[in-house]
This record gives sequence, structure tokens and C-alpha cells, in this order.
Amino acid sequence: MVRVPSLVSLSIDAAKREILRGDDLLPHVYELPPELFNSLVECLPPLALQKLQSEMPFKNYDDYDLSSGDLKTGRKRGRNGNFDTAWKALFKFRWPDHAERVQPVDWQQIYWEYHVQDCLDEAAEVASLPSFSGCLGEIQVLESILEIGYVDDMSTSTSDYLKLSYQCQQYGCYVRRLRLQNVHCVLESCQLLRNSNLQSVVVRWIRSMEYVDGLCKLLNQNCRTLTSLEFVHCKITSSFMDAICGSLYMSGAETHQIQHFSISSSNFHEMDPVSLAHSLASFLSSGRSLRSLKLRDNHLDWNFARRIFSTVLVASSSLTSLDLSGNNIAGWLSNFNWRSGVAKSLQSLRILDLGGSNLQKDDAGNLRYALVQMPSLEILDLSDNPMEDDGLRSLIPYLAEASKSGSPLTDLNLENCELSSDGVAKLLDAFSTLARPLNYLSLAHNVLGSQVAQALGKFWGTSIQILNLEGIGLGPSGFQKLKDIITENLKLVEINISKNRGRIETAEFLSKLIVHAPKLVSVNAAYNLMPEESLPLICSALKTAKGHVEKVDLTGNRWDYRPSHDAMLADFQHNGRPILILPSSVASNVPYDDDP
Repeated sequence: MVRVPSLVSLSIDAAKREILRGDDLLPHVYELPPELFNSLVECLPPLALQKLQSEMPFKNYDDYDLSSGDLKTGRKRGRNGNFDTAWKALFKFRWPDHAERVQPVDWQQIYWEYHVQDCLDEAAEVASLPSFSGCLGEIQVLESILEIGYVDDMSTSTSDYLKLSYQCQQYGCYVRRLRLQNVHCVLESCQLLRNSNLQSVVVRWIRSMEYVDGLCKLLNQNCRTLTSLEFVHCKITSSFMDAICGSLYMSGAETHQIQHFSISSSNFHEMDPVSLAHSLASFLSSGRSLRSLKLRDNHLDWNFARRIFSTVLVASSSLTSLDLSGNNIAGWLSNFNWRSGVAKSLQSLRILDLGGSNLQKDDAGNLRYALVQMPSLEILDLSDNPMEDDGLRSLIPYLAEASKSGSPLTDLNLENCELSSDGVAKLLDAFSTLARPLNYLSLAHNVLGSQVAQALGKFWGTSIQILNLEGIGLGPSGFQKLKDIITENLKLVEINISKNRGRIETAEFLSKLIVHAPKLVSVNAAYNLMPEESLPLICSALKTAKGHVEKVDLTGNRWDYRPSHDAMLADFQHNGRPILILPSSVASNVPYDDDP
């Protein structure tokens, strides 16, 4: 039976069309009763909602929506709140994958910012074609991107509505954060984005100086609001850095307001490395507001890193995050002169990432003296460095002393550092007695074997919350030992025990852990060669756990999908999603080799 539309729904549909076509109806819409006004706002397309909100008389913002819910709580909510809810719903509908990642103050602003970014991304694809020789602003945006409420007679093939210039003119004022390709970095973009107040810019694929003038003018246009600047896949020269630095200087002073500066996956290309290091150092020295510095995966050598670090030490900024990961900087701190007062700028450092920097055991010993200068350090990443046990032993006294002095260190990443069970056992024994134990520890991809189980069992009786033991070679005997020494009321929230070839003993360990860790939320037990009889053990533990576990990853284990698994998935859900992630028939046919 066909449902007959109500008079209210027909009226709302007619009002939507009229709002888009003209302004005659708007004064009457603003006088609608709250119930009808709210119903209209909730179903308007973006273009109509924008028009209704932007032209609303100021006095109407103080009107109250006395819905039944508000009457019960004794609170009054202005119509402006209804607009924000409507914008949030439109954002979630158009970009569902991004809805959980952003928590904006203004959903209208973030909606149009994402819209302009989509338009610019589409224009970049066209402008990157070898055959393109026109203007950016004349590029017509795909109609699928412009499904924001244009009616048929507004969106013809000759209409200005389709042009990038029109979209930037209308909605550029909402843009605060942008990702720019090299083809965007032309003088025309300064005109297209003249109404924007950019706070954050990510620039990709600047490989020649031909794009630098346009980029610098755009940066200069926003130098009073810009606080975050990132370069990815760029070719960095001293001329490039000097131009960027000059564009960001505030008038009358050789200082800039950048708080977050990043260069990643780029090439530092210069015949004279000293000149390039000097240019970058000058930029860092002139940034009194600089809070985070990332120079990641740029093939920097130890000498370049040493120059940059020396600059950071004497800078007047209060750096909170330093990332030099993914470079080849072995020896960068050898014979470093830690004279009194030289490292005042490190007092505020909270995050230090040196992962994948080819640090050797001697570097770990030198690093110890640097870490002493960082009393506020909370997160330390030393992953993917061949420090071995000797390097780790150099750091243990620092970690013990830091705890005694009230250090806030909470996160330590030692993944893939060529450690053995002996070295890690000494580390865990030290951590087990610290006044302030860690919250996060990763020992993944170190060949530790089952011998480390005893030390692990003692360690996780501390307040450790997140533990990564992926691929450490526990095997069946290691899981059996861990099971036997599990204590009550563990503080664990997340644990990764994947790729340990634990077989059925993995499930037996998990079935006990889930019950004895009341705060446990996430478990990764993938690729452990578990047989199918492991599943009932884990399900039984989940029933006992009374629903606090949200995710158990069992992919890559030794059983195929069966229709009976559907019932298990239905029994164990969190917020409408299955808790158990089971092996698929496709994944089970793919061999997995976790040998180091």
C-alpha cells in the first residue's frame, strides 16, 4: 500500500524548493512555529540550509525551541543549535568516514571547508593533465561533488555554479585547513582563496621553484592566522627555505607565528648541505611560538640532525614535540657538549620520536644524557633502531632515576630494537618497581621467546594499560606460562599478542585474561595458528566478562568461515558491530610466514 504524504511533508518539500529559487518565502519561514521550523531545518539540503541561516534576522537567533525534551529539563535551546545539529547530520551523510575524526566547534564551517577541499582536489586532477593550459578557477567541478541542493535550472553546463572560482568565492571564507598539491601553488590561488583565514596548510609535491612564488604569496596572505605548516614529498633547498621563511615573517619583525612545522618524506637537495642546514636553522630560530617540529623520513644524516638539534637547544621557543624518525642519524649526539643551561628549550619537551634512525648501542648511551635534560618527557619512541641489549642497559638507569624524580614518562616504544629476553627481563624488572609505571609499552618484533614470560607476568601486575607483544616468539609454552601467572584485576585496556604461533594455548591464555582484566577493551590475537576449537573458549570468556570487551581480532588463524559463526557474531556485539573478527575463507587460504 502506497503511503500518502502528509500535508506538512508536502509543505516542507515545497518550501525547500522555494528557498532555493528565491527570497520571497524567507520572511514567512522565519515566523513559522518552532516545531515546523525545526522540521524544515532538519530536511534542507546544504545550499538551502546555508541560505536560510545566513539570511536569518539577528532577532530570530534568540527565539526558543520549546520542545518537549527541553521542557522536561527546564532548558531553552536557541534555533542556532538546531542549525548546528542539521549541519552535523549533513556532514556525517556526505563524509561518514570522517565524522568520528572531527569534533568541530562549528559544523557549518567544517562542512564547507571539506566541500572546498573536495573541489580543489578535483581541480588538481584536471590541472595535472599534460593537456591542461587554462586557469584553475575555470575548471568545472564534478556534479557529484556539487550535490548540495542546486535545482535543475541553476546547474546547467554553462553555469558559473560549476566553476571552482564560484565555489571558492562562496565558501572559501569557511576554510581554515587545506591540503594543497603543487598545481594549486600558483598566483591565481591567492585570488581564489582571498576570503580564507588559513590556520593549517599541508603542501605536497613541490619539486621545483616554479611553484614557490605562488605558495609564498598565499602563505604571506595568511601569515597572521597560519600556525601549522607541513611539506610532504617536496624538494627542499636553501632557496626554498629562505623564500618560505620570508613569506611568513610578520611585518616589521623577523619572526613568524608557526607553532607546528613538518617536513616529511622529502629530499633535502643542496650542493652545500651547510647552507641548507643554516637556512632551516634560521627558520627555526625565528619561530618563537614553535611547539612541534617534525623532520621525518627525509634521509638526513647525523651531521644535519646535529645542527638542527643544536639550533633547537638555543631557540627561544618552548618545543613540546620533536620527531626525527626515519633518518640515518647514528652518532648525532657523540661528544655533544652538554654545558650548563644549554638545553633550557628541552624543559618543555613531552614527545620525542627517534624511531627508525639507525641508532646503535653507543647512541643509546649518548641519548641518556639528552633525556636527562627533558624532565617533562611523556612519550619516547626508539623503535626500529638496532640498539641491542647493551643500548637498552644504558637507558635503564635513566628510566629508574626518572621515575624517582617524578618524571611523567608514560609511553615507551622499543619495537624491533634487536633485543633479547635477557635485556627485556632486566627492563621489565626495573619497571615493576618504579614509582610511576608506564601506561604503554611496545616490545613487538624483538625475538624474545617464551623465556620472557616470567618477567612479563610480573610486569603487567603494574598499571600498564596498553601492551604490544606482536611477533616476539612466545609460542605455546610462552602462553602457557603467562596463563599460569595471571593475577586478579589487571589494568590492561589493550593488548596485541598477534603473530606468536601460540596455537590452542593462545585461546586458553585469552580465556583467562579476559576474565581477569576488567578494563580490557581490545585484543589482537591474529595469526597465532589457533585451531577452530579455540573459538568456544574465547566465547565462554566473553560471556563471563559481561560485555566490556569491544574487539577481539582472530583473523589469520587456522579455520575457515562457517555459517554457524554468524550466530556467534550476533551474540557478541558492541554498538552494533561484531566484537569477534573471524578468519575469512579467503584469508585462511593465504599462507603467513612470521619468521623474522
